[in-house]
Amino acid sequence: MIRQAKGKTPRRPPPKKPSSNQKDPVGVYCRVRPLGAEDEECCIEVISSSTIQLHAPEGFKTNRNGEYKETQCSFKKVFGVSVSQMELFEYVAKPLVDDLIHGKNGLLFTYGVTGSGKTFTMTGSPGQGGLLPRSLDMIFNTIGPYQAKRYVFKTDDKNGMDVQSEVDALLERQRRENNLPAPKATPSRQKLDPEIADMIKPEEAYKAGGVDEDSSYSIFVSYIEIYNNYIYDLLEENQEDAIKPKPPQSKILREDQNHNMYVSGCMEVEVKSAEEAFQVFWRGQKKRKIANTRLNRESSRSHSVFIIKLAQAPLDADGDNILQDKSQVNVSQLCLVDLAGSERTGRTGAEGTRIREAGNINQSLLTLRTCIEILRENQMCGTNKMVPYRDSKVTHLFKNYFDGEGKVKMVVCVNPKADDYEETLLVMRFAEMTQEVEIARPVDRPICGFTPGRRNRNQAFKEELSRKLEERGGPVDRDVPSVITHLVHSLPPLPSSELTDPHDDITLPRLIETLQSRHRIRQMMIDEYNKAANMMKSMLQELDSNLISKDNFIHEQNGKLFEKDKVIQTNKAEIERLEKKTKMQEHKIDILQKTTKIYEDDKRSLRQELETREQRLHRELSEKRRMEQRMHGVVSDTQHKWEKECERRVNAMQLEMQNKLWVKDEKLKQLKAIVTESKTPGRPDPPPRQTQPQPQPQRPSREERLPAKRSASPSPVPTATPVRPLHRRSRSAGGEKWVDHKPASSLDLGTVLQPVIPNAIQVSAPSEKALSKCDRYVLTHQEVASDGEIQTKLIKGEVIKTRGGGQAVQFTDIETLKQELTTVSSRKRKSSEGTPASGDRADGAWTDVETRCSVAVEMRAGSNMGPGFEHHGITKRRKP
Repeated sequence: MIRQAKGKTPRRPPPKKPSSNQKDPVGVYCRVRPLGAEDEECCIEVISSSTIQLHAPEGFKTNRNGEYKETQCSFKKVFGVSVSQMELFEYVAKPLVDDLIHGKNGLLFTYGVTGSGKTFTMTGSPGQGGLLPRSLDMIFNTIGPYQAKRYVFKTDDKNGMDVQSEVDALLERQRRENNLPAPKATPSRQKLDPEIADMIKPEEAYKAGGVDEDSSYSIFVSYIEIYNNYIYDLLEENQEDAIKPKPPQSKILREDQNHNMYVSGCMEVEVKSAEEAFQVFWRGQKKRKIANTRLNRESSRSHSVFIIKLAQAPLDADGDNILQDKSQVNVSQLCLVDLAGSERTGRTGAEGTRIREAGNINQSLLTLRTCIEILRENQMCGTNKMVPYRDSKVTHLFKNYFDGEGKVKMVVCVNPKADDYEETLLVMRFAEMTQEVEIARPVDRPICGFTPGRRNRNQAFKEELSRKLEERGGPVDRDVPSVITHLVHSLPPLPSSELTDPHDDITLPRLIETLQSRHRIRQMMIDEYNKAANMMKSMLQELDSNLISKDNFIHEQNGKLFEKDKVIQTNKAEIERLEKKTKMQEHKIDILQKTTKIYEDDKRSLRQELETREQRLHRELSEKRRMEQRMHGVVSDTQHKWEKECERRVNAMQLEMQNKLWVKDEKLKQLKAIVTESKTPGRPDPPPRQTQPQPQPQRPSREERLPAKRSASPSPVPTATPVRPLHRRSRSAGGEKWVDHKPASSLDLGTVLQPVIPNAIQVSAPSEKALSKCDRYVLTHQEVASDGEIQTKLIKGEVIKTRGGGQAVQFTDIETLKQELTTVSSRKRKSSEGTPASGDRADGAWTDVETRCSVAVEMRAGSNMGPGFEHHGITKRRKP
């Protein structure tokens, strides 16, 4: 059977590479923020225009020897605390705006620790506009006269740009204005918004040079944020539901036909002035995720990206209309990125949602560092490692810039206070590493083949035409031919002036007569013109007199108007001041509302946490009560149990003492009988044999015997249900094998009474493996006897197999080995010397008799020499 080959997915063509071999390093700039308080310790010093020096704060040890280590970092440009926003814009953002107007892309982002001034550098404040408003102002100052009408350029949904005629644009504008109830956009010629007017002063305005005047331009702006590695459109207008608000929808990244990344479905707003663009930005800024932390009152919890897209297309050959060709439309964009600050949760005191936000922020910044490191390694070492752009939305969105689609610049913002020293060191290392990455220089766009200067020629033609219209009082192309035709028809026609003979006397007189008549008619027209001119002059003089009188009246009215104008100007200044104050109050109100919302959220979360902890506390209290009740029950049960156990032990002890008393009574009776026998002289005759047996002394019953003492050695192996083995080796053949179980706690007595067991396996603890190899088992057990001497017992048994395949021990014999010291008699004599003699015999005779009869007494009292026990004092071997 022939197996069909598996189809493969065709490989996508690689992204386009710039044809230029020139590369530029990433421009990294450093801006130092002023200290918040004068008494704070400063750890950063600006040495030169391109170098800063970091001093370790007091108490921070960097070397093993405890010495302070100073670090120097170099940048393309260092901006100290006294550098204005205008100087920063001139060095950093102005070249990017020039490239944008000339059709090239640019990326500018701010980077640093939280609270280092990134948002102030990008946005600014009233009176001190940042990089973003100044860039917008420079763009519109440059392309203002050359902007196309609204909706001439139209964005498609695939990161491209369409162009349509002015008629279609007018129809679309009317249709949108009729459908949308939103107010119209603010025209660029109206008065500036006080908010943006305060940010940029007129003397600080910039304008780019070398703009292509034969093209039409249009500006589109979009504003997104990357929050928790999700992309949200800040300009998207959602219908808010007060009861159940819908969360914003996340956007996805796509790749266009030129392999450039873009945000799919992102709203792009066409703007016609800088203030309109800034109003759009401010509308999106109010939706941005911010929070109050311990280090920053309005800490950015997301990365914001403001995209300025410039569409330009050449004019046609007449220089009047835009060329209707989509391939001739050039789109360039400038991305202004305000990265969220890296932070440590230990310093910010973040909890819950703030910890997750900080983790995502630090993870995205870590991915950015990783991409920069791999790019640098690939360029310096010639490797071809894959750059992990897709690990984060920030790096994935801007991967085209690092691949050579535009210039990349970074402003590193640092705070010189001592608390940020460790994190500032990490930022400095990343900045120095970024400077070593080179980006391919973008290729210049092709120049259109039309003749330059088309717009100016068309404008000059229109101005000349309007001037002639003003002179003639009507359309030029219709008035001039009519006047000429009237004059030609009013004059007599010229006769034929062809001379065929030098003596012709007819043609010349006829021509002279015709010219004379034409001269007369011309003179008549001049007279009529003079007459009409005199009449006009008189009328003008009369009108002049009237105008003088009217001028006097107008002068009087102008004086009154001037006074009114002063009052109006005063009122306008007051209105502007109030508008500015209103804007500032609205800004403060927004901040207070955001802060109130944050506090309410914190209050709600704390209240929920308090309720949760109260519930947990109630549960713990209820569990504690149940535990107390259970413990009371256990204590009562244990007390009852121990009472029973104590009662049982008391009864056992009483029984033991009774047995001991009985044994001593028996000993005394026997000793008394022996002593009595030893005093009779001579050997007595044996007593007569009695036919009936003498009564034997009764031994105590099983219940009256001594209870077994609990030993300190390990207990013997528990027995199981014995099973008769199928086959056992004959014991008479000498094939028995013993398990000699000697606990580790056994003492060596050092006497000759040592048990010797041949063919034995000695173990300190019994195991199934050892039992399976042997037939007999012996346990050496030691305990202290009643007289204080050490007593050794050999507990013997047979090893049998069980039904479950295991081993069991059945005990059959106990052998007791006891060692007695010779000082017992002397001890007895000492004890008897202190008491008066109550008998006829001396103490020595009594003790000698007791010593001689101790073995017999022990046998009667159940000694080790009784029947059923083996004595191993003399080593015996079993017969084979």
